[in-house]
Amino acid sequence: MRISTNTIYDLGVSGIQQQNADLVKTQQQIAATRRILTPADDPIASAKVLEVSQSSSLNKQYDTNMQTVTSGLGMEDSILNSITGLLQDVRTSALQAPNSAVTDNNRAGIAATLRGSYQELLGLANSTDGNGQYLFSGYKGATKPFVENASGTGVNYLGDQGQRLVQISPSRQIAVSDSGSDVFQSIRNGNGTVVATAAATNTGTGVVDPATVTDLSNPKLRDTVTVKFTSATTFDVTDATTGATLATGASFTSGGAISYNGWSADVKGAPQTGDTFTVQGSTNVDMFKTLGDLITQLETPSSGSSAAFAKLTNGVRTAIQNIDQALQNISTVRASVGSRMNENDSAKSANADVQLQYQQTLSTLQDLDYTKALTDLTKEQTSLQAAQKSFVQIQGLSLFNYMN
Repeated sequence: MRISTNTIYDLGVSGIQQQNADLVKTQQQIAATRRILTPADDPIASAKVLEVSQSSSLNKQYDTNMQTVTSGLGMEDSILNSITGLLQDVRTSALQAPNSAVTDNNRAGIAATLRGSYQELLGLANSTDGNGQYLFSGYKGATKPFVENASGTGVNYLGDQGQRLVQISPSRQIAVSDSGSDVFQSIRNGNGTVVATAAATNTGTGVVDPATVTDLSNPKLRDTVTVKFTSATTFDVTDATTGATLATGASFTSGGAISYNGWSADVKGAPQTGDTFTVQGSTNVDMFKTLGDLITQLETPSSGSSAAFAKLTNGVRTAIQNIDQALQNISTVRASVGSRMNENDSAKSANADVQLQYQQTLSTLQDLDYTKALTDLTKEQTSLQAAQKSFVQIQGLSLFNYMN
């Protein structure tokens, strides 16, 4: 079979081009440190690389979200720590007030200090997370949660009951905020179950100590019970919730226990006829009202009047109980924040392990085997050189070389 000169040239050029293409591709693989440069190099592996790369990118977003969680919860914990310190200082100041050696002017000075604490507490309650989102406004991150009411006697909560959530894994979200209502307002007064208070109209020097629970299972524990003195030494007891009379003409001894419906309380001092003390189920009271009432009590003159001093003492004791409950509530919220931070840290560690697995899978699918690539490069360079030399030799062949 005869082969034309054009065919010889075409075959030679095609061979050189193919060898050169193989060499260039190997050089590109080495430069990119990748085995797969285009999907055509390995369609199945390319599809798998795309799938794993998407999962890896999503996992990196989760890691970014976890950084947001760390920052947000860290900020909240810091604010709650500041609130704890502030309430402890307020409690210490309040303890100084019901002392006969402390004058009305001294108490007015304490009240002035507490007004500063009130504004500081309001500022802490309206803290932001550094991105302009209020920490304690629930879902309404852009809404300032607490504003003083028009009468100046307390605050209004403008947030909601939600918690903003951040996705940290395909199946887990973590709250990065807490409702201001839960933190500052949902605080049970008294001992958290029942509260003992003295009527504001009392004229004697009776001071009621915090009530204690003696029978938590008593179904009437949280009924409103009124202890009304009918004389300096006797009192009647009425269950205001049911209307039942629990005692008539009971004998009173200063400091003696008064126990009904699963609770016990004692009154010290000298109550007067008509003085009333009430024990009832605890209700919610916010920190701002507790602090505001305490300030008002300290600003009310009491020196020179035993009854006024008893009223001051009762008011301060009530405030201290409520502050203790507020501190307990803050502690509970901080425990929740700490738990979420620990969970986020654990998820971050697991996320790092998953990311490493993705990287290893991608490496297996697309990374270049340098030993094989360098061997192929040497082989292709040799083949290209051989093809070029062969072409030179072949294209020089002619019958004229064999004619004399």
